[in-house]
Amino acid sequence: MALWDTMPYSVRQLQYFVAVAELRGFRRAAEACHVSQPSLSAQVARLEQALGVQLFERDARGVRLTAAGGAVLVRARQVLVAAADVNEAARQQADPLSGTLRVGVIPTVCPYLLPEVAPALHHALPNLAIVWSEDKTQTLVKQIAEARIDAAIVAHDPRVGGLDSAVLGDDPFVLAAAPGHPLLKSASPAASAVLKGVTVLLLEDGHCFRDQALAFCGAAGAHEGNLSATGLSTLVQMVGAGTGVTLLPRMAVAVENRRGQLAVRAFKRPAPTRTIVLAWRKGSALGQPLAAVAGVIRKAWRTRS
Repeated sequence: MALWDTMPYSVRQLQYFVAVAELRGFRRAAEACHVSQPSLSAQVARLEQALGVQLFERDARGVRLTAAGGAVLVRARQVLVAAADVNEAARQQADPLSGTLRVGVIPTVCPYLLPEVAPALHHALPNLAIVWSEDKTQTLVKQIAEARIDAAIVAHDPRVGGLDSAVLGDDPFVLAAAPGHPLLKSASPAASAVLKGVTVLLLEDGHCFRDQALAFCGAAGAHEGNLSATGLSTLVQMVGAGTGVTLLPRMAVAVENRRGQLAVRAFKRPAPTRTIVLAWRKGSALGQPLAAVAGVIRKAWRTRS
């Protein structure tokens, strides 16, 4: 039997099913898919009939996936990712450096790198539109896997090990505190041992920069302070007020210390460093344009540094 004879449902029906599952309601799914609710409901019902299983339980409290629905959801997402690749592979044959790319960026990179690389990308690749979004690494990796975004600029760590990636550059950490702080009186690079017994303020859980800074501070004998900041700006305001010390990525210093409220000191080599990469799903049809994007960003970063 031919493959197409065994598929009594459509990609569109799978899209509607996934939308209902993720948005937890037929009305919200219909709005997101830009169709009427009766039309969407009918297509999901036909999918259930074709598969011979009930995908959702419906009651006064809302919509919930059945056990069968949960199993189908995993594979439906995979089918939709593959379908998106089919479309993209065809478009790439016409002009690989045109169209739209959806690229995520982590918060500890986005405001410091994007203002410089976005114009460079527009100049170098004028037919390629990039839609940027900002989120934490875990969310971005999940969005790549589900084809919600095409790639992400992240710090390399085990969470991106299953993705293809291109190195953009290395971003060393620096020690930062209020002017006059004992650890910042010297202008010479600091050894990690200066942090022994020192309380260091860090970002909240979920930021990869926090994980990397915490590992370095722990190895140096430092202690984490009782503040978990939502962003680097909060850390800068706190340590600038004299409440302690922190680590900052070097790329953030020019922006966060623009009012000169901090003293900054580099670390001795080998300094703690994060490697920033552009990461995308293995086997993506967008490998060629993403490699071109990475090359432009890498060049702009070198010029910036």
